[in-house]
Amino acid sequence: MDMNQYLEVFIEESKEHLQNVNDQLMRFEKNTDDLGYVNEIFRSAHTLKGMSATMGFDDLAQLTHKMENVLDAVRNHQIDAHTEVLDALFESVDALEIMVQSISEGGDGQLDVKLLVQKLQRIVAEEPAAEHAASSIEYDEFVQTLLSQTAGQGFDAFEITVQLERTCLLKAARAYMVFDVLEQAGDVIKSAPTVQDIEQEKFESSFIVILVTSESQEKLKASIMEVSEVESVKIAAVPIKKETEMQELVSQEEAAAIQEVTVSAPSKSPVEEKRQLSNNKTIRVNIDRLDSLMNLFEELVIDRGRLEQISKELNNSELDETVERMSRISGDLQTIILNMRMVPVETVFNRFPRMVRQLSKDLGKQIELQIVGADTELDRTVIDEIGDPLVHLLRNAVDHGIEMPQARLKNGKNEKGTIRLKSYHSGNHVFIDLEDDGAGINREKVLQKALDRGIIDGKTAETLTDKQVYELIFASGFSTAEQISDVSGRGVGLDVVKNTIESLGGSVTIDSNEGYGSRFSIQLPLTLSIISALLVQMSEERYALPLSSIIETAIVQPKEVMHVHGQKVIDFRGAIIPLIDLKELFTVPNPIQRDHYSVVIVKKGEKTAGLIVDSFIGQQEIVLKSLGHYLPGVFAVSGATILGDGQVALIIDCNALIK
Repeated sequence: MDMNQYLEVFIEESKEHLQNVNDQLMRFEKNTDDLGYVNEIFRSAHTLKGMSATMGFDDLAQLTHKMENVLDAVRNHQIDAHTEVLDALFESVDALEIMVQSISEGGDGQLDVKLLVQKLQRIVAEEPAAEHAASSIEYDEFVQTLLSQTAGQGFDAFEITVQLERTCLLKAARAYMVFDVLEQAGDVIKSAPTVQDIEQEKFESSFIVILVTSESQEKLKASIMEVSEVESVKIAAVPIKKETEMQELVSQEEAAAIQEVTVSAPSKSPVEEKRQLSNNKTIRVNIDRLDSLMNLFEELVIDRGRLEQISKELNNSELDETVERMSRISGDLQTIILNMRMVPVETVFNRFPRMVRQLSKDLGKQIELQIVGADTELDRTVIDEIGDPLVHLLRNAVDHGIEMPQARLKNGKNEKGTIRLKSYHSGNHVFIDLEDDGAGINREKVLQKALDRGIIDGKTAETLTDKQVYELIFASGFSTAEQISDVSGRGVGLDVVKNTIESLGGSVTIDSNEGYGSRFSIQLPLTLSIISALLVQMSEERYALPLSSIIETAIVQPKEVMHVHGQKVIDFRGAIIPLIDLKELFTVPNPIQRDHYSVVIVKKGEKTAGLIVDSFIGQQEIVLKSLGHYLPGVFAVSGATILGDGQVALIIDCNALIK
C-alpha cells in the first residue's frame, strides 16, 4: 500500500481540525473560565498530532505535541490562560496552517519551529529531555479511517509491542532495524512514541507499532526477533471496523471541507469517504469534478437552445412535445447542478475573526466581530472572488471606522467597538452587509478631498446628497487617511473593492451616520455560469443583456427624447436618465432609420440608464463564456454565449456603461 493515497484525506482533515482549533480558541479567549473549549481544542490537536506522525510530517507532529502539553496544563489548572499563552497558541496555529498549506501545494510541510517550540516549553516549564516512555497507543479517528479502508483487501492489522534489552546502548539503531523489518512486511500506520521521538531515543526500552500487512503473526515475530538486542515481541490482532461502522464516528462539524463540497447522494459508494449528517446520506466530491460536470451541462444548455429553435422552425407537434419535456428535465438538472456548487460563505468568513483579533491588537483597539448568516450559500465561483474585497472592507472598518478606546469613551461609547458581518438571501441575490459602530464618514472631509483631487468641481459638490458624497470614496486612489498604513490598503482606496464586486455582476452601496458608524451593503448574484438574459437585435447582430441589470423595457417616441450637453436623455418616471445608443457604441454597420426607440432600462446601484437597441428578441438562459486571451479588455463586454443557431452573441456589461 502507498501512503500517498491517504494524503488527500490527511489534508482535508487537517484543515478542518485547524479551523476548529481556531474557532474554539477565539471562543475560549472570550471566556477563559469555560474549559470545555480547551478540551475541544485538545481533541483536535491530539488528532492532528496522530495524523501528522502517521504520515511522517515530523514538524507538524512536534509542534502539536508541544501545544498538547500547554493545553493539558491549562485544563488541569496548572497554568492560567493569560495573554502570553493564548498568543503562543494562536502563533502555533498559524505555523501549522503554513505547514499544511505547504503539503497541499506539494511541499514537504517542513518549517523551522524551534523558537516556537521553546516558547511553548517555557510556558509549561518543560524540560526538553523529559519525554514520554512507551505507553498504550491510541486509535484515533484518523487511524480508524485508515484501518477501515484495508477491510476486504486481504490485509490484517497488528499491534506489535517490541521490548529491547535493558542493557541496549544504541536503542535508536535497534529500533531502526525493527522498523526496517516491519516496512518490508507492510505499512507502519502509527507508533508510540512517535517515530521522531524513537529516532532521538526519547523512550525507555519498549515501543508499540501498528502494522498493516498480509504476513502472519508467527512470521513477523520471527523476523523481528532476529534483530539483535530485542528481548521480546508481543503481537495482537487489531479489530478493523468497516467503513459503514466508521460513519458513526464522524462528527457533524467535519462535513464541511475547505476545497470540497458535500452533496446529496442516492446511495453509499464503497470508494468515496462518507459523512453522516442527520438522516441524509452524503458523499464528498472533489470540486474539480463539479467543474467538469458544469462545463458539460453548459454544452447541453447550448444544444437545448438549438433544439428549441429547430422545433419552432419545423412546427412538428411530436418534436415540440419531446423538446418541451427535454427542456423541463434539463431545467431540473440545471437546478440540481447549481445547488451542488453552492458553498456556505462561512468558508470565507472563517478567517476573519483571527484577522480582526490581530489587527485590533496591532492598532491598540478593542473590537468584537459578530458574524450572522454564515450558512448562506453562494456559487463557488463567486465565493472564490469575494474574499479579497471583504478583507479590504474589514481592514478599512478596523483602521478608519472603529475609534481608539479613549476616543470612544470620551464620546460616550463602549470602549470596545463592534463590527457586524451579515449575509442573507433575497430573491436571486445574496446580500452581505458590513456594519460598524465607529466614527462614520465625515461628509465635509470627503467633499474637500474630492475637490482637492479634482474628482468633482465646486458646483457639483453643492448638489450632492449624503449618499452621493459617500460614493466618492470609491473613486480611484481616493483616501481620507492622514497617513498611509499597511492595515487598510496603503492609501489605494476602495475602488478595487467596487470594481471586483461589479465584475461579478454585483453592486456595493454605502450608508453612514457620522459619529455612529457606517454600513457597506454588497449585492451579488447567486451564480455566474448560467444566467438569464434578454437577447436584443442590432442590424444583423445579436447581443445579450443580463436580466439582473434590467429594470424594464420601453418604447420611446422621438419627441420624448431631449438633449442635454449633447447627451440624449429621457424622463423616466420623474427622473432624467441618459440614453446610450448601442449601435453607435459598438459601431454596428447598416444603420436603419428609426421611427421609435426600443429602450432597455438598466441599473447600477442607484444609477440608471437607457440602452437603445433595434428590437427585442426575448428572454433566454445563456451560458457565460470568457473571451479569454483573444479579446482581452474589450470595453463593456463581459463575455460571449453561443445561441441555438450556432451564432455567437456578445454579453454586454451594463455596469461599465453607467458612469
